[in-house]
Amino acid sequence: MVKHWKKGILPVLSAILVLSLTACSGAPSASNGGKSSDGTGGSGSDSKQVNATALAKAVKNDTAPIKGGVINYALVSDTPFEGILNPVFYDGNPDFEVFQFFYPSLFSIDSNLNIDDKGAATISFSADNKAVTVKIDPKLNWTDGNPVTAEDYAFSYEVIGHKDYEGPRYDSFMTNIVGMEEYHAGKAKTISGINVLNEKEVTIHFKEPNPSVKSGLWSTPLEKKVFQNIPVKDMAGSDPVRKNPIGYGPFKIKSMVTGESVEFVKNKDYFHGEPKLDGLHLKVVNPNVITEALKSGEIDWASYPTTRYDEASNPKNVQFLGQEELSYSYVGFKLGKFDQAKSLNIMDPNAKLANKSLRQALGYALNNEQVGKQLFHGLRVPATSLIPPAFKGYHDTNAKGITYDPDKAKKLLDEAGYVDTNGDGYREDPKGKELVLHYAAMSGDATAESLAKFYLQNWKDVGLHVELVDGRLLEFNSFYDRVQKDDPGIDIFGGAWGTGSDVDPGGLYGRGASFNYSRFTSEENDKLLKEGVSVKAFDDNYRKDIYNQWQAYMSEEAPIVPTLFRYSLEALNNRVANYDITRGKEYGADTFANITLTAEKAEAAQ
Repeated sequence: MVKHWKKGILPVLSAILVLSLTACSGAPSASNGGKSSDGTGGSGSDSKQVNATALAKAVKNDTAPIKGGVINYALVSDTPFEGILNPVFYDGNPDFEVFQFFYPSLFSIDSNLNIDDKGAATISFSADNKAVTVKIDPKLNWTDGNPVTAEDYAFSYEVIGHKDYEGPRYDSFMTNIVGMEEYHAGKAKTISGINVLNEKEVTIHFKEPNPSVKSGLWSTPLEKKVFQNIPVKDMAGSDPVRKNPIGYGPFKIKSMVTGESVEFVKNKDYFHGEPKLDGLHLKVVNPNVITEALKSGEIDWASYPTTRYDEASNPKNVQFLGQEELSYSYVGFKLGKFDQAKSLNIMDPNAKLANKSLRQALGYALNNEQVGKQLFHGLRVPATSLIPPAFKGYHDTNAKGITYDPDKAKKLLDEAGYVDTNGDGYREDPKGKELVLHYAAMSGDATAESLAKFYLQNWKDVGLHVELVDGRLLEFNSFYDRVQKDDPGIDIFGGAWGTGSDVDPGGLYGRGASFNYSRFTSEENDKLLKEGVSVKAFDDNYRKDIYNQWQAYMSEEAPIVPTLFRYSLEALNNRVANYDITRGKEYGADTFANITLTAEKAEAAQ
């Protein structure tokens, strides 16, 4: 499915960081120092590699569709969804998977990931590119019957910019809006740079032109009539978010068991016409049983764990679609804390991982090529930078990154003074003190623990003593709660970012970005991130050069080490038709509204 969400959980095209942080599932053997039996770090003879570039992008089904029908969708997770069903407040991919059906982005994107004119709203720029006018489709209504207005769109900015807002979306993109900082500081009652022109049009004025507006403009309104009397600090926990959420998408919620299941019915008043399906039933399905659920026909549609994909034994009643993700897996290193009052990341010079040679060594120790081949069948490959290849114009194809090189890891540690002084097999710190690092990893399917242990073994192989936080994997919501709050018991953490359609990494790694979980800051990082969204960066070649410099700089500093670039998989029953995952496809804005079924019951595997 097309996810037009920006980084770090901000709404589509704006800085929505879809935390697609499902833990990696499965792991290769950690024997032989993480190398395969032939010493190459390969996958082993029993690993069947997938030609990822040959994966289909659209289902093939020429059978005449039935009228209506209900599709069964699996939210594949070993934990419940939290139930923060609003793009302004959520911070986890499971919640996104729920509200994507009723609360999508206002905007559609083209093949270059820029906003086009096919969505529920369009944009136009002023001559100097310092202002953008958003025009909302006159037919777009909330599912409670009220029109989606320019006031609603402006209100979402007012909530995000409010001093009591505790979510992650108040970042450098927001502070570039004229009057936003004064409003946030309580010096103004309104945001002077946001001007509502009429019921359906609003203009946003920026201090400086920002090319990210073309792809990363904040993309979701918040219904003012519903939320205006709720204190901002209480909104995330309020009934309109948790119990009775509304939206304007092709479906609306009929009933819900929070954390477990949602029954959707079609939104007959959807602005682009009544959806083809009568409804959609969503339920949480454990990754360990998703294959059987698909085989039996209990489930029609699911994001499929790449660890379970095997072309020889895949269910024959299911079609698989795949594409490069706008995302990457990573390990990150805690270097400080986030000052909520100042909305700033503050580095701690005494952090365990303050030495960049130690951070680099931790990265060079990880055999991600073996993980990608042996565990993910080639559907994940070693990551070389913090801009994934799906950003065709901005990923540095020449970047070498921090890839598997245990000898280099050992050399870096030796030179930095991390040596084993007592003969126990583990290195002490440069002062001769015991060095024990604590790694936070998320639970996932049955192989998630094996992957975590594989990384621990990789680190042990270069003499580093790393243990799991609390001695176990952490449940998704607990993991992010502790990482976000800078739990002092966490030194290293592993997850993945879904970047969304805007290449600007400032929402993840800026000085004021709450998603900057490592808390790394520097003047050079500030400078490069600022240049990447400057007036000069409207020139694509200039912007590419700046982001190449930034990718190299972050690889050198290593506050985050990307581990794997990813391909996503979706599995769909053979009765599903008219579904395409290609980014920028002409009807992409209405992907869910256009899905049809060609049989009353799902096809079961023979």
